[in-house]
Amino acid sequence: MPNPEPAPAQAPPKAAYNRMLLLVAGLGGLLYGIDVGIIAGAFPYLKATAGLNAGQLSFVVAAVLLGSAVSTLVAGALADWMGRRSLMALSGLLFVVSIPMIALSHGYTPLVLGRLLQGVSGGLVGVAVPLYLAECLGSRNRGKGTGVFQWMLVFGFVVAAIVALYFSYRVSEVAKLGDAARLFAVNDSAWRSIFWVSLPPGILFVAGSLAVAESPRWLFKRGRRDEALRALLRSRDERQAAEELREMDENAAAEQAKGARRGAGAVEPLLSRKYVIPFVLACVILACNQATGVNSIIGYNADILIQSGLSDVQAHYGNLLFTLVNFFATMAAVMLVDRKGRKFLLTVGTAGIIASLVVVGLLFRRTERLRVDVGAAVQAMAGPAGDLSLAFDAGGARRLLATAGDAGRSLGGRPLTLSVIYSYGGFRSATAVVRSDDDAAAPVQISREGGLPGNRVSAFLSNPFASLQAARSSPLVIENALVTPVPGTANGWLTAAFTFCFMAFFAIGPGVVVWLALSELMPTRIRSNGMSIALTLNQAVSTTIAAVFLPTVGKYGYSAMFFLFAGCTVVYFVTAAFFLPETKGKTLEEIEQYFEKAG
Repeated sequence: MPNPEPAPAQAPPKAAYNRMLLLVAGLGGLLYGIDVGIIAGAFPYLKATAGLNAGQLSFVVAAVLLGSAVSTLVAGALADWMGRRSLMALSGLLFVVSIPMIALSHGYTPLVLGRLLQGVSGGLVGVAVPLYLAECLGSRNRGKGTGVFQWMLVFGFVVAAIVALYFSYRVSEVAKLGDAARLFAVNDSAWRSIFWVSLPPGILFVAGSLAVAESPRWLFKRGRRDEALRALLRSRDERQAAEELREMDENAAAEQAKGARRGAGAVEPLLSRKYVIPFVLACVILACNQATGVNSIIGYNADILIQSGLSDVQAHYGNLLFTLVNFFATMAAVMLVDRKGRKFLLTVGTAGIIASLVVVGLLFRRTERLRVDVGAAVQAMAGPAGDLSLAFDAGGARRLLATAGDAGRSLGGRPLTLSVIYSYGGFRSATAVVRSDDDAAAPVQISREGGLPGNRVSAFLSNPFASLQAARSSPLVIENALVTPVPGTANGWLTAAFTFCFMAFFAIGPGVVVWLALSELMPTRIRSNGMSIALTLNQAVSTTIAAVFLPTVGKYGYSAMFFLFAGCTVVYFVTAAFFLPETKGKTLEEIEQYFEKAG
C-alpha cells in the first residue's frame, strides 16, 4: 500500500493553490464591481470642483461603458493570442495605471482618458477572469470559483458605497464651517481619494495573476502539452490531471479525424450544431439576464420605493437592505452552485424573479391606474428658451389637478407624485419622480443642457437617428406630465419586501449562473470569442433598457416595466428549465461532448 502515503504531503500545496485561484477570482470581481460602482460616490465631489459642464460630466461617467464595450469585443481574440493569464495581468495593469491618471488629473482630457482606460480594464476582466476560471478550476469547484467572482463583484459595489459614505461625512463636517475655500479643497480631495482607495485591489490582482499558472486548455491548444499537464497538476491530483489531459487528447483526435474525412486543411464549420446550440444558449441567457431589469431596479431602487409609498429616509434604509440582500444571497449561491447545480439554481431563481416582479407590478398598478396627465398645463409653463421650473408642492399639485377635470379633483387631499416626460428634437428624457408632501424637494427643473446628450457619442447611443445639432434649437415638448396618488407606507414596505425577494432570487440564480453559462457552455474552439460576442450582446440589452426605462416609467408607470421584465424572464425560465443542460461536476470536454452528441 505505497500510494496513500504521499497524499497528505501533496494535498496542502494543491489546496493552497486552489485558494489562490479563488482569491484571484475574487479580486477580479472586486475590480469589475469597483469599475462600475466607484463613480457614483465620486461624482458629487467631482461635479463641485472639476469645472466641467454637464456634457463633459456625462461623458466622464459614460467613458467607462464606452471603454468596456470596445474592449469586450476584442477580449476574446486577445485571450486567444496572448493567453488567459497574460490578459488578466494586462487588465489589472491597465486598471492600476488608470487610477493615478484619474486621481492626478487636472482638466477634462486626462480625466476622460483615465476613465476610458478603466473601462477597457473592466471589459477585459469581464471576459478574462470567467474564461480563465472555467479552464483552470476542476469540475467540483468551478461553480464556486465563478461564484466568488460575482460575490466580490457585488462586494465591490459595497466597498464603493462605504468609501463614498465616509467622505460624505467629512465633506458635511467641513460644510458646517462656512469656509468656501476649505470646502472646495475637501471636495477636490474627496473624489481623488475615492479613486486612490481602489488602487490596492488592482495591484493585488496583477500580483495574483502573475503567480498562477496559464490556462491548461490554452496551453494544450497551442501545442504545449507538457506545460498543460504541469498546469493541471498545480490544482489537481495526478489521476484527475491525467484524466482531463486524456479527454483533451481524445477531443483533439476526434477533431483531426473529422478534418481528415473532410479533406486536408478543412475544419469543422462554425455553423454546425455543436457550436451554434451552446453559443445561442449562452447569448439567450446573457440577454435575458439583463432583460430581468436587474440593473435598472438596482439603480433606481430608492426612487421605486419612494414611489411605492415610503418616505425618502425609509427608501434609503430600504435601499441599504436591498444591497445587503444581494450580498448575502450571492454568498449563499457560492455555497450552493456546486451542490445543487446550475440548472436547478437558474430555474428556481428565474421562477422566483417572475413571481416577485408580477407582485410588484400589481402593487404599482393599484395606484397607477388612477394617474392623470396634466401635460398641457405644464407645457404652458415652458419658457421661450425651452426651459421650465415647476414647484410641485401641495399648492402646485392642486393647481395642476384643477386642469384635469373630475379625474384630477378625485385625487385632491392626498400625497401625489409627478413625473414629466419631455423631448428636444428626437431626444426624450424624464424628470425624477417628486412628491407633493416632500417639503425639502427642489422644484422640477427642465433645461436644454440637462435634457440633451453632452456629445455626439452619447447622442448616437441615445438615438442614432436624431440630430444633436437640430435638437439644440428645437422647442421643448412636454409629452406627458403624470400625477399619481402615493399609496400608504404599508404598501411601500410590502413593495420593498418583494424587491428584496427579486434581488435574492436573482443573486441565487442568474447572478452567479450567468458567468458559468458564459464560460462553460461554449466549446474550446469558440469559447473566448463567443464570450466576447455574448457579453457585448449583454451590454447592448443593458444600454437599451437604461435608455428606455425612465421615459417608459414616466409614460406608462412602474407597473408596465415590471410586467415587461417578468415577461422577458419567462423566456429565461423556459430556457433554463427545458433547454439548458446540467453542467455540474462535468469537465469542459464532457460538456463539449454533450453538444457533439446533441448535434
